[in-house]
Amino acid sequence: MKQPTPPPAPSGTPDATVLSVPTPRLCISAVSGGGGKTLLTLGLARCWRKAGLRVQPFKKGPDYIDAAWLTQAAGLPACNLDPFFLSADTLRLLFAERTGHGSPAGEAVPAAQPPADMALLEGNRGLFDGMDVQGICSTAELARTLACPVLLSLNCTKMTRTAAAVVAGLAHFEPGLDLAGVILGQTASPRHEDILRRTIETYTDIPVLGCLPRQRHNPLPERHMGLATLGGDAFPQETEALLDRLAQLVREHVDVEAVLAAARRAPALEIPLPPGSSCAAEAMYAAPATEEIPSSEGDHFASRETFSAGRTRTLRTSAPAEGRPHPRIGYVHDAAFWFYYPENLEALRRAGAELFPVSLLAAADWPELDGLYLGGGFPEDFAGQLTDSPAVRRLPELAAQGLPVYAECGGFMVLAEAIERDGVRYPMSGVFPVRAQFCPRPQGLGYVEAHVTAENPYFPLGSRLRGHEFHYSRCVGDDAAPSPSSALTLEKGTGMGQGRDGLVRGRVWASYLHIFAPAVPMWAPRFTALAAAYRREREHA
Repeated sequence: MKQPTPPPAPSGTPDATVLSVPTPRLCISAVSGGGGKTLLTLGLARCWRKAGLRVQPFKKGPDYIDAAWLTQAAGLPACNLDPFFLSADTLRLLFAERTGHGSPAGEAVPAAQPPADMALLEGNRGLFDGMDVQGICSTAELARTLACPVLLSLNCTKMTRTAAAVVAGLAHFEPGLDLAGVILGQTASPRHEDILRRTIETYTDIPVLGCLPRQRHNPLPERHMGLATLGGDAFPQETEALLDRLAQLVREHVDVEAVLAAARRAPALEIPLPPGSSCAAEAMYAAPATEEIPSSEGDHFASRETFSAGRTRTLRTSAPAEGRPHPRIGYVHDAAFWFYYPENLEALRRAGAELFPVSLLAAADWPELDGLYLGGGFPEDFAGQLTDSPAVRRLPELAAQGLPVYAECGGFMVLAEAIERDGVRYPMSGVFPVRAQFCPRPQGLGYVEAHVTAENPYFPLGSRLRGHEFHYSRCVGDDAAPSPSSALTLEKGTGMGQGRDGLVRGRVWASYLHIFAPAVPMWAPRFTALAAAYRREREHA
């Protein structure tokens, strides 16, 4: 059996404060997408949770739906780890923070987050699939970054001896990878399983740790964005029963103790903190004490206090002074809108915001807000309800009053004049004079690299943003109306077409781009500063 991969050498100065992360960990990967890694990861997470272990789940790459299922299976919020968004050092810091080792040894860990007993990471696509020939941003690269053993989920449909060649090739394709074992998936019969086991054990030194036989019915139905959506908190009883069945399937056909032993052989990660940081979270969410917020003139949505003609105004982006109320930012969380990275909400809290979940579908009155975060989701599935929603009809009024509104993908769609689907037009808020036209195939899919080429309240002019998009709608303008201004020029990605994204109108931002807050450190402080400015305006009105 291969020896454990040594942890990456700590960077930084010799006397830097170092975090030690001893958490056992395991990465589930496959030869390609559809290789059974999600079923295996969910089953293991639920199995270990039921055995009393505190399992911290991670998802490699940009993903909301799989992460929601991992959260449900493990009972802890899943965390996305993405080498495209974050450097290797920041990925390790995020891993340390989420596993409960984000503070130096000897310092108390908050009672709300005791250390995890183990970390379980689900990869994406194939093990070595990345963005180029070198495999940049691959699951293998992330596993090496975290010194994480890999468990391979191998789809063995119509395959016997070739399975050994595949396993041997993966084990030796790149140096520094700890392939700890293989789970044989989609086995057709006990004889098929026996041939696969004996062949792999004859020609490789990679142990077979289990076999998952082919199921008559797919226990994880798929939809256009991966696994079937949980719809926020919809169908919890059915979901729990499904996850319990997956745990039972894994327990019956996988050597769960041997898999856990593979995770426990992972070496401790030694992670130096950057100068001036006392913990991982502080290092990840560090931002300047002040930010320059560009001016804007001529748009009736702009606030006089925030924007003034011909000059830039400086607003503090640190937490509010002692005794001063925190600005209130609402984030829409319901069955139609629930695509939020926990790190984005945490970044807003650390910037000084007080967060309130609100709904566009429920009739309940909202609290008085100083800002509104409209995340992604499936508004097209609730278009009729959104058309009838008093909260949707109120959005133009709130925006005209100067309320900062930040919208991503599904959030943009509700700020458009209408959602068009299957020949039916569903009126929306009309904050922007465009329509979101739903299409049968994806209109934008994958990573996005963008330059900020126009002044706006949320991102400094000239800065670069990295994010991702996955949308079936496209932005369609009205030929008779002037096109709204956009702030982003795309180097990579589709956005709203013609290499543009990021519609801006005063304090309102709408884009197909999803961002990950630790990779865009200026976003949360600026959003919070805008909310604080809006609060002061109301207080002084």
